[in-house]
Amino acid sequence: MRPAPDIDVLLLLEGTYPYIKGGVSSWMHEVIRGLEHYRFGVVFLGSREDDYEGWRYELPANIVQVQSHFLFDKGQDEPKRTHRKDRGPNPAMERTIAAFHERLQTSQPEMPSSGELSDPACPVGHGMFLESQSAWNYLTECYEASALAESFVDYFWTVRNLHAPLWLLGRIAAKAPHARMLFSPSTGYAGLLGAMLANERNTPFVLMEHGIYTRERRIDMMNADWIHDRRNFLQTDQAEISHMRSLWVKFFETASRQSYNKANPIISLFERARRQQVIDGADAARTRIIPNGVEISRFSSRRRPLDAPVPQVMVLIGRVVPIKDIKNFIRAAAIARQSLPQLQAWIAGPTEEDPPYVLECRELVQSLGLEDTVKFLGFCRVEELLPKVGVNVLSSVSEGLPLSVLEGFAAGIPAVTTDVGACREMIEGSGNDDDVPGSAGGVAGLADPDGLAKHILSLLGDPQRYREAAQTAIARVERRYDRLTMLATFDQIFRETIG
Repeated sequence: MRPAPDIDVLLLLEGTYPYIKGGVSSWMHEVIRGLEHYRFGVVFLGSREDDYEGWRYELPANIVQVQSHFLFDKGQDEPKRTHRKDRGPNPAMERTIAAFHERLQTSQPEMPSSGELSDPACPVGHGMFLESQSAWNYLTECYEASALAESFVDYFWTVRNLHAPLWLLGRIAAKAPHARMLFSPSTGYAGLLGAMLANERNTPFVLMEHGIYTRERRIDMMNADWIHDRRNFLQTDQAEISHMRSLWVKFFETASRQSYNKANPIISLFERARRQQVIDGADAARTRIIPNGVEISRFSSRRRPLDAPVPQVMVLIGRVVPIKDIKNFIRAAAIARQSLPQLQAWIAGPTEEDPPYVLECRELVQSLGLEDTVKFLGFCRVEELLPKVGVNVLSSVSEGLPLSVLEGFAAGIPAVTTDVGACREMIEGSGNDDDVPGSAGGVAGLADPDGLAKHILSLLGDPQRYREAAQTAIARVERRYDRLTMLATFDQIFRETIG
């Protein structure tokens, strides 16, 4: 009999903790610290090692093991070459490859094993996928059936790049430490790894989504300039996405279905997200809602007296990346400054993740003549920042239940947000009997800088409305979004799952 593993909960984390500062990472760090009686292991999945500057958190003592893997680094775990005699055309092998792809696309997919993916001589092994005539035949048939409008070279490399992490995940799964349970805060590659491990080791798998991963990746794919669309104007229907972008979107949709199929429970932060999980393939009976929570005492001591002057400062707390729509925030600042010349607009968050986008944002600031208004502060300690600001602004195109808004509430700072994720419920209330009536700020549409500016000016220009919004924010976060309640709920889930 194998001895019990040293790890209680193995965390499968994609592009977040401990390498990136942000909402999900901060939440994960708080859960680990708050549940100190569990021993955690971490398997981190990133893009390329050069994209990160090392760990951004001091790891708690109850993290007993960390593995880091970078899925798109060249030369990492190169596949073994297949024997030349195995590379020729083989109809049976072509049927196996086709069945493998068919299997990945079904609503109740059978998860490929790490051994199946790692064996170079296996029909669906990486070596055969890269080198065999059978794989080439299958790929060209798929191209001729569905993608003739695209460049074959683009199609060929898209398929190779899209599938490459699958075999790497198989090798990672084979090396992953054993644990009593698995936990991932997203689907995607991390959720796919969780499905592999749950399937092979019969280990319980708990999945939580802070935002709907497939929706966020769909937005990324629509905006990605590295995905080429070489169709000419006459070939392009503006209402349709290119086949290349569609391939990436379908891959992530498949990864989510794999994750949902193996996870129990499947957790979301609010009702709209839970319904979307069910639409995307989750079993409704296994879904449940657990709102985020913040350490209220960390911010309550920083609250201003209700009759204190309100700083004429709007702040966005978040990473400078496209999904946060920083340009929307900048344009809202330009509009609001016309009525409030002394207004300051601060952007507090890391700038390392997408340097080209950061440059575009800085150029927008210059083109609008906002150099004296908009400041890029970089990463800041939120509890020290919030007492200096008047309105907490979130301009994202996609969110879950953002911690930055809850932290602002705990400090008595109203919020103005776009209508994403749980933001409307957080600001206007859920309507449930356990909620607090009233508005804690304002909600604008997506990419609507005029709407954001209108709500910002309404709060900063009306002391009575500001006080009422601040009081509602404090009461709502204390009633519904307390960290201790959230930790107790996860403690119960972990105990039940581990058994």
